[in-house]
Amino acid sequence: MNKFVRLTAVAGLLWAGVSYGADTANIRIDQLPQLHQEPQHATVSERVTSRFTRSHYRQFALDADFSGKIFDRYLNMLDYNHNVLLASDVAQFADKRNQLGEELKSGKLDTPYALYNLAQKRRFERYTYALSLLEKPMNFTGNDTIDLDRSKTPWPKDKAELDSLWDAKVKYDELNLKLTGKTDKEIRETLTKRYQFAIKRLTQSNSEDVFQLAMNAFAHEIDPHTNYLSPRNTEQFNTEMSLSLEGIGAVLQMDDDYTLINSMVPGGPAAKSKAITVGDRIVGVGQTGKPVVDVIGWRLDDVVSLIKGPKGSKVRLEILPAGKGTKTRVVTLTRERIRLEDRAVKMTIKTVGKEKVAVMDIPGFYVGLTDDVKVQLQKMAKQNVKSLIIDLRTNGGGALTEAVSLSGLFIPSGPVVQVRDNNGKVREDADTDGIVYYKGPLVVLVDRFSASASEIFAAAMQDYGRALIVGEPTFGKGTVQQYRSLNRIYDQMLRPEWPALGSVQYTIQKFYRVNGGSTQRKGVTPDILMPTGVDPAETGEAFEDNAMPWDSINAATYSKTGDLTAFDPELLKDHEQRIAKDPEFQYIAQDIAHYKALKDKRNIVSLNLAQREKENHDDDATRLQRINDRLQRAGKKPLKALEDLPKDYQEPDPYLDESVHIALDLAHLEQAQPTQQPAAK
Repeated sequence: MNKFVRLTAVAGLLWAGVSYGADTANIRIDQLPQLHQEPQHATVSERVTSRFTRSHYRQFALDADFSGKIFDRYLNMLDYNHNVLLASDVAQFADKRNQLGEELKSGKLDTPYALYNLAQKRRFERYTYALSLLEKPMNFTGNDTIDLDRSKTPWPKDKAELDSLWDAKVKYDELNLKLTGKTDKEIRETLTKRYQFAIKRLTQSNSEDVFQLAMNAFAHEIDPHTNYLSPRNTEQFNTEMSLSLEGIGAVLQMDDDYTLINSMVPGGPAAKSKAITVGDRIVGVGQTGKPVVDVIGWRLDDVVSLIKGPKGSKVRLEILPAGKGTKTRVVTLTRERIRLEDRAVKMTIKTVGKEKVAVMDIPGFYVGLTDDVKVQLQKMAKQNVKSLIIDLRTNGGGALTEAVSLSGLFIPSGPVVQVRDNNGKVREDADTDGIVYYKGPLVVLVDRFSASASEIFAAAMQDYGRALIVGEPTFGKGTVQQYRSLNRIYDQMLRPEWPALGSVQYTIQKFYRVNGGSTQRKGVTPDILMPTGVDPAETGEAFEDNAMPWDSINAATYSKTGDLTAFDPELLKDHEQRIAKDPEFQYIAQDIAHYKALKDKRNIVSLNLAQREKENHDDDATRLQRINDRLQRAGKKPLKALEDLPKDYQEPDPYLDESVHIALDLAHLEQAQPTQQPAAK
């Protein structure tokens, strides 16, 4: 599901402590702060509004209709699951709905602050009610369920309906802890601390929290890659751009009350552990020698403060795997110093019989990538390989210049990408050196998380007929963002008491393939599609709210270096025959069928202990059976339980293994029938 709240943070800076043990039992509702905007916020609002309306790629009018959309987004960012506010609360702001644009332009944000203060009051009431429920006996024998995504349902009409929703929420929290093996007493202690801490956090909210939420409701209504960064987030962004992080190498995101793994830095502790995947939720954090602290419902920056730390120190993360009906596990990571420019390309040689295929894993388009690939190509030339695979899976992009220069290693010369600005001006970025560094068979492996610069490279290789693209349809991010500070030179002279004013990121350009089509929304469609459990309707740019539309411009003038389409039927036939017999792809097919069968009910979770235990048992049994099948195929002894799994156990990579076979098939076909260079386009 597409969340309105997309606040992210990198868990990997210098450690800073956060207190979480204070007694909150005596906090009263009248102690909640009544938040108001600070003096500098009026100026910031005016500057953000001016910047977005004048310079954004998407031209829009900040009229009543657009104001209403911003209001709805802000409301859903405040209460995504529609389980805090009442319908009557929302109704009392109906006359303000279409006026929010004028408030943004004038800098007088009365409506966002009033709505935020009301939501804080309602949250206090909800957590107080939740605490009262902990006194009741626990019963997990019924047939009741909880809907984890109520974002499309109406707000509750009265307190009784709201109470019913929270009855289910508290029971869900209790059951999740029960499944970890906690006693009823331990469950009550854990949830009492969790809900009391949630109340304490309400008293710690500040004006910048409200302002940032309002500005990003505005920004995200324009497009998903446009953001306002508060002074604190601006400082963090600048630190990230310094290319030096200390921590676990993960980007975290709020998903309702959970801290979600949004992405991982290739080569970082989280990625190397193989025990954490994108979509997993962090529900607890523990330091060396200390108990794991429950962090469900915490502010994102507070969770990050617990996770980050100095190089060499250890942190324990209690992970709730992606999906429903799962149980938690604890993963211990050693924090490392992560230098983003060190995420260099890595080459491995795969052997099938007596034939070799080189695989270059490119985690990101960092500055210097092309030079590194040249070095690897020189090493590869001594290995007598039949074919080359460029692995761009999970590669989210990077420097556009590197995408262009990398493409130039495989074509003589010519345009690689077209870029259009908001005035309609188009420029071509081209390779001009006339040198081809590798002329042999080439396969580019992509997945749904290959984005931006990855898509530019893959699209160029496909349009030139230079490479066979295999894998999943790519992400579809075909836009360029610009970062601008909101500070002015004269601010400190005229308003020395003001803090820094933050910054904005906003979309200024779109990418287009040399054939004229945009990569936006559609991404790159592989020549050979692999079976995938990733639902394209729920992942990728087209899934994002307010994503820019796909369109096209005139094709650039370029000469194709080959035409691989004649090979497609035979390559596809051999590919399908192989995966039909491959046990790993049979597992993938089973997982896809299971997902489709449960798709319509994926957010409906049972609150029956026996049923949830059966779901967990079935999942574990399936995984154990597959692992034992692999071990037996390798001539090894099967395991009795998952707990016996060696720490160095490596999950197979069927997509890469199959790509190696495809690369060899392509090499054999090209050797038998060299591709002909078509006429210039």
